[in-house]
Amino acid sequence: MLTSFALIFLLGLALGTLFSHLKLPSLLGMVITGMILGPSVLNALSPAVISISPDLRKAALVIILTRAGLSLDLRDLKRVGRPAVLMCFLPACFEIAGVMLLAPRIFGISILDAAIIGSVIAAVSPAVIVPRMIRIMEEGYGQAHSIPQLILAGASVDDVFVIVLFTAFTALAQGGRIDAFSFFQIPISILTGISAGFLAGFLLIVFFKRFHMRDSVKILIIISISFLLLECETRLEGILPLSGLLAIMSMGIMLKQKYEKLAVRLSSKYNKLWVAAEVLLFVLVGATVDISYIARAGILSVLLVAGALIMRMAGVFICLLKTSLSPKERLFCMMAYTPKATVQAAIGGIPLSMGLSCGHLVLTVAVISILLTAPFGALCVDHSYKKLLS
Repeated sequence: MLTSFALIFLLGLALGTLFSHLKLPSLLGMVITGMILGPSVLNALSPAVISISPDLRKAALVIILTRAGLSLDLRDLKRVGRPAVLMCFLPACFEIAGVMLLAPRIFGISILDAAIIGSVIAAVSPAVIVPRMIRIMEEGYGQAHSIPQLILAGASVDDVFVIVLFTAFTALAQGGRIDAFSFFQIPISILTGISAGFLAGFLLIVFFKRFHMRDSVKILIIISISFLLLECETRLEGILPLSGLLAIMSMGIMLKQKYEKLAVRLSSKYNKLWVAAEVLLFVLVGATVDISYIARAGILSVLLVAGALIMRMAGVFICLLKTSLSPKERLFCMMAYTPKATVQAAIGGIPLSMGLSCGHLVLTVAVISILLTAPFGALCVDHSYKKLLS
């Protein structure tokens, strides 16, 4: 296992740096590293590492979402208003609708199978978006209309919305039924996640003000609480819907609101943690990619993903109607909301493991969406924000 981690970090950093020098997103080099080291090429990673890969990817997400929370100011979100709410679900709905319209005609599958594919590829990737929006906020771009904050907030809730839809569609495909509670879980999980995060953040503030300790110890405590919030989500499944990732981000927001001096110090430490977490996350995402599925995907899967992206961008455009954003700022939001990676890597193989007839196709399209949209979205953001945002 230690050898596997050595390969992940050394090769991931090397290829990431190489791609940066080529003016390409470093994450693309890390994903390719994972594909090379993974089971479908060299099979150089220990089975133990592959088995805990989902948990390691979650740990990396915890770091970047906490960092996002420590940077978000609620006053900025309040100023954004209606568009921030619409961005949480409307672009995903447009993308799923686009797949339901295109996939039956391209592949000859049922509407339900198309809905499952749509719900897998509709989730936007916080792992790609969040670090970039944080950097843009730190550099001071897009602050007049709180554009990075708008995208950060929408991307965090978008995943909750899409995963609930995916669960409902796969249950229906297995012969079950969708009841009203399936969709009622979406607002409940959002509200309980935010409430749990704010409560945890408030208690941490009280604790940190009463007991003095090094910031490094505070980081360990916050990360441990974050893992426990994720465990609460798992334990409460079927009893009380709760979004663990949203709770973690809300905890960071509470620390920012009520103890800003500490939040600033912790942010810099989380930035250092992200250097290692980013490599781990994207290399392990790449390791989930099966090259054989790419080979058999053909141009049709690429066309489907491209059509879905166009629909998603149309959804973002509608969210921003009647706002004071300039055409350039709207274009930036549309491009920044395209990358996919972590959710697709996590749930892309589930329909296949469930024995659904569309399983192979779902996994293939999920893989294609990662390889096309993660570098596309990252490139668009990295090379356009200075030109499109004031």
